[in-house]
Amino acid sequence: MKTTRLLFLLLFFGSSLSIFSQNATIKGIILDDQNQPLAGVNVSFDSEGTQTDLNGVYVLEIPSGREVQLLFSYVGFKDVRLTLNLANNENYEFNVAMRTDIEQIGTVIIDTKRRKKVQGLEPISPEVARRMVGANAGIENVLQSLPGVNSNNELSTQYAVRGGNYDENLVYVNEIEVYRPFLIRSGQQEGLSFVNTDLTSSVDFSAGGFQAKFGDKLSSVLDIRYKKPASFSATADLSLLGASASVGGVSKNGRLTGIVGLRYRDNSLFVDAKQTETNFQPRFADAQAYFTYKVSSKFELGVLGNVAINQYDYQPLTRQTNFGTLADPVALLVFYEGQEEDRYNTYFGALKGTYAVSERYTAKFIGSIYQTTEQEYFDILAQYRLGEVNTNIGDENLGEVEFSEGIGSQLTHARNDLDALIVNFEHKGILALDEDEDTTLEYGIKYTREDIRDRVQEYEIIDSAGFSIRPPLPDFINEQPYDPFVSPIVPYTTIRATNNVQTDRLSGYVQWSKKTEVGSSDLWLNAGVRAHNWTVNGDGIESTTQTVFSPRGQITLKPDWEMDMLFRLSGGVYHQPPFYRELRDSTGTVRPGVKAQQSIHVVLGNDYSFDLWGRPFTLNSEVYYKKLTDVNPYTLENVRIRYRARNNAEAYAVGLDLRLAGEFVPGTESWVSFGYLKTEENIDDRGYIFRPTDQRLKFGVLFQDYVKVIPDLKMYLNLVYNTGLPGGSPSYADPYNFQTRLPDYKRADLGVSYVIVDTDKLRDSGWLKPFKELSIGAEIFNIFDVRNSITNTFVRDVYTKVQYSIPNFLTPRVYNVRLTMKF
Repeated sequence: MKTTRLLFLLLFFGSSLSIFSQNATIKGIILDDQNQPLAGVNVSFDSEGTQTDLNGVYVLEIPSGREVQLLFSYVGFKDVRLTLNLANNENYEFNVAMRTDIEQIGTVIIDTKRRKKVQGLEPISPEVARRMVGANAGIENVLQSLPGVNSNNELSTQYAVRGGNYDENLVYVNEIEVYRPFLIRSGQQEGLSFVNTDLTSSVDFSAGGFQAKFGDKLSSVLDIRYKKPASFSATADLSLLGASASVGGVSKNGRLTGIVGLRYRDNSLFVDAKQTETNFQPRFADAQAYFTYKVSSKFELGVLGNVAINQYDYQPLTRQTNFGTLADPVALLVFYEGQEEDRYNTYFGALKGTYAVSERYTAKFIGSIYQTTEQEYFDILAQYRLGEVNTNIGDENLGEVEFSEGIGSQLTHARNDLDALIVNFEHKGILALDEDEDTTLEYGIKYTREDIRDRVQEYEIIDSAGFSIRPPLPDFINEQPYDPFVSPIVPYTTIRATNNVQTDRLSGYVQWSKKTEVGSSDLWLNAGVRAHNWTVNGDGIESTTQTVFSPRGQITLKPDWEMDMLFRLSGGVYHQPPFYRELRDSTGTVRPGVKAQQSIHVVLGNDYSFDLWGRPFTLNSEVYYKKLTDVNPYTLENVRIRYRARNNAEAYAVGLDLRLAGEFVPGTESWVSFGYLKTEENIDDRGYIFRPTDQRLKFGVLFQDYVKVIPDLKMYLNLVYNTGLPGGSPSYADPYNFQTRLPDYKRADLGVSYVIVDTDKLRDSGWLKPFKELSIGAEIFNIFDVRNSITNTFVRDVYTKVQYSIPNFLTPRVYNVRLTMKF
């Protein structure tokens, strides 16, 4: 492996040695005040010049050996001037962050986003993600306010899109696919998302119908780009939930840029507020770095690295959950012994080389390595009482369990270890087929090697009133007194497996894009196909090879109307070849013959941009339909997914997404979203039932405001309302017998901050002089203290033999304080 990586590096550097410019060259990227690339910026000197491309990149040859004054100009932005005197053959990089010369420029904002919307991507401001309040703040927190994106667990960064599950979403950072740990089973164990918002320069999201250049998943794409700093900058954020810091800069000659981020997260504030009393010691920390080096005017190297150390120590003590009705209240009282010790340590490194072979052709080479070592150890004995609650007002025992209807205990044990190594090598190319770059051809080929070493040892023992409960299997049917019961006493559930699995994947794509005109209207066409071949083998596993093809296409039309409207039709065939977790069934057995799940996906979308109250607004709407075959059914326990690994179901999803975004308050960005979804599955031809992610209705509001008489006092509000998800089923139970739903999910998070220093009021002296921005604020999570639930715990009543589904409630109202700084 080390030899292969060395050859990969030598290939990059060897290619760069043959690239020399005969003239002094200046090159860079131009960003706007939101750190988004600016296309069409004029870069000129004397009577010569050029313009930035769609990615904000420019390259210009200038005379060497004399002073040259460059002018960077763009309508609505302040001009930038630069005087240079470069030596012969010298390559110089200058990255520009342009500023507006007026307060708001609506047409420019719309134009910079349109090229993404043509591709079916929704641009999201990273600044909104950094400022918006949320229990797990970040990019994912903002995504969950979008229509079609759902998450009913504020401690989780995972999200479901249009009926899919958490494993069906692609995440890229600088075109490099990133991964998440395998063994995490609850939101409070997650810690940190891979994406660090302090390092982020742009965010694009697609909820479906994405192009062939994106990978093989069924539901969505999150495309993140990290910053290339144009000057020194530093940030710090402190709160009761943890801390983060970042620092970035550029070398004097502009060739080397780098940005580093550190984060620490502590969920104790939330877990201590839940109904379960615990001794809780979480330690979630990571370090990320992104460096670029301009070897020449045509060749650039980028390095992305991440180390995450997550330690989760959990010792539950007691729990009391009150449920039922006012007339018939019931309580579950649990006493715990034992503890849980989990570790999730991940290491990620990637090297990316970009070579501008010519003005029309750019080649990219990407190599990455991801390793995760995880352990999940716990022995927890839970002894419970299920009984009637004292409702006598004024009684000193009000709210306590007085009469027990069910008594039992549960012992859960796990010794799970996983070590995964994933290696990727990828080559991509972009070729402009005409001088105006209106027609392009993109292609890519990728090799992936996955080496998984997994040990699963779990069991669960349940007894009620002193009697051990056997699994609900035919071998354990009790026909007493007519037949003697001779079956052995065994755990209610048990899993024991050791797997050593290797998967080799070869995937690729080719796609064609063209911009043309139909009459006086603009038309964009895109067509492509993906291919994916994979082979699964390992100890005791019969080697299995499969191949799938995924054709996709998009048509986007901008009519020549007075109304600014964009129509888009996209879709195709989407496959998701199984990852290791999808190959492993509920018994821990690896099934190498599991097929790729397939989805025929059609999306019809419309973007309508208009002015309201003299400010820009956009109404996005999409109607979609998915027809899924070879579906791999699964059960969902908090955020842990367990597959049946049999491809024995079919499913569908249909829905409507609406979002109105704009400046409801001048100078701020807010939106209101609505989503309707219906998704059902048919397992073994028994009829359609709810899928675990069947979230019928979704309302979301993300709102920013400020006090008019005190504009430095700002408010951030995040509202979400979701109808209830299916409540799940007990272990080994038939899901067709458990089709009830959880209560509706309602949550409101509020943040208030006061800006002490920002770019409009920098301090010339005193202790505030080093700050470019300084603000202090307070946050209230779950303002209305709504008791939301994520799953059910199923407990037996020994007298009536009834199984009660007892909701596992999420966090109540929690307060936080926050200090944000920029230097």
